[in-house]
Amino acid sequence: MSALHLDDVSVSYHGAPVVRNVSAELAQGGWLAIVGPNGAGKSTLLKAIAGLVRHTGRITVNGSPTTSLSRRQRAALVGYAAQSPVLPERLTVTDYVLLGRTPHLGPLARESASDLSLVRETLDRLDLGDLAGRELDTLSGGERQRAVLARVLAQRAQVLLLDEPTTGLDIGHAQALLERLDALRTEDGITVVTTLHDLTFAAQYADTLLLLDGGNVVTAGPGRDVLTAARLRQHYAAEAEVLTTTTGHPVVAPVRPG
Repeated sequence: MSALHLDDVSVSYHGAPVVRNVSAELAQGGWLAIVGPNGAGKSTLLKAIAGLVRHTGRITVNGSPTTSLSRRQRAALVGYAAQSPVLPERLTVTDYVLLGRTPHLGPLARESASDLSLVRETLDRLDLGDLAGRELDTLSGGERQRAVLARVLAQRAQVLLLDEPTTGLDIGHAQALLERLDALRTEDGITVVTTLHDLTFAAQYADTLLLLDGGNVVTAGPGRDVLTAARLRQHYAAEAEVLTTTTGHPVVAPVRPG
């Protein structure tokens, strides 16, 4: 059974199609990166999987159609982090990450000792333990991104949906975040779906790239197969070469015309 299955998924806003007939399948522990130019429908597709926008077609998580799940049931299966989440003011890192436990609590229940222990463990795994008592607005960009990831991980969801998780991070912090995410995927069997503008990172970390343009699937497969100079020119209007590092990983290198 696949962890995530999309069958002919489409999304429209005010009658205008934004995502058209997307089908894809992802095994447990896999990593799918949705890539494409601005306005391709990447974030909208992610929101459809998260149940945040209406769609046609069928989306199943661990064999369960998402439309048959209550909001609480869906949140226990799927964790979602927006591209630029609004972080509550004057909330500590611990209290913010505790919000991830909400789907597992009763209507009037408070967090238990086991919830607090799980949150502490999550903070430690993301090197946030020393910042547990800090308020969110005192954190650096990289620390805030890790706090957002910690909140999603605290849900103990089986599928993580992360919209541009490296936004605003320099190359070192972005790489560190993706390495942590990959390690957690390996250790816990979490299935990951991200949107990523950085095609080099997408190709090096994700098992499969899904290239969208104008809401349509152009192609899907390993990064080295999906990313070609011809496709980058056609779908991104970019002149670039796809190189290979000494360790065999693809790199997208822009090339000045002329």
